[in-house]
Amino acid sequence: MNTRLVLLAALCGLSVTPALAGQQSFSAEGGLIEFSTPSGNIGCTYVPAGGTDVYEPKFGGPELQCDRIEPAYLRFFLYKTGKAVKFTNVGDASCCSANNVLQYGNTWKKGAFTCISERTGLTCTRGDGHGFFISKAKTKVY
Repeated sequence: MNTRLVLLAALCGLSVTPALAGQQSFSAEGGLIEFSTPSGNIGCTYVPAGGTDVYEPKFGGPELQCDRIEPAYLRFFLYKTGKAVKFTNVGDASCCSANNVLQYGNTWKKGAFTCISERTGLTCTRGDGHGFFISKAKTKVY
C-alpha cells in the first residue's frame, strides 16, 4: 500500500487496512485453462506446451491468449518468446468464460506467465518482462 496514503489517512484519523492480494489457480479443462475478469469484458486462455488434441499453439507453446470485448473486440497473444502481439481483426470472437473469475487484486500464475487483475485492467507478463495491459480505456503490448 502507498505509504503516503497511509500517513495521510492516519493524520485524518482514518483507519486503513491494506487489501490482501491473493493468488488464484484454475483447473485445466481439455488441456486449457480459462479465466475472465470480474467485469466479464476480458477473458484469457492458457494453452500448455504441445497444445491440445484440437489446438497446436504457435511456436509449440505455451501460449496465453486474452480477448477484450468492448469498446472494440481485440485479441492479445503472449507466446513463449518475443514481444506480445495485438490483433484488431478477430474473426472468431468468443469471450468470456464465466466459470473462473480472477478477482480484482488477485494474481494467476502458470509457468512463466503471470496475470494481475485490477479494477483498472488486466496485466499479463512473461518471466522475461514482455506482456500486455488490457482495459476498456487503453491497451499496451510490450
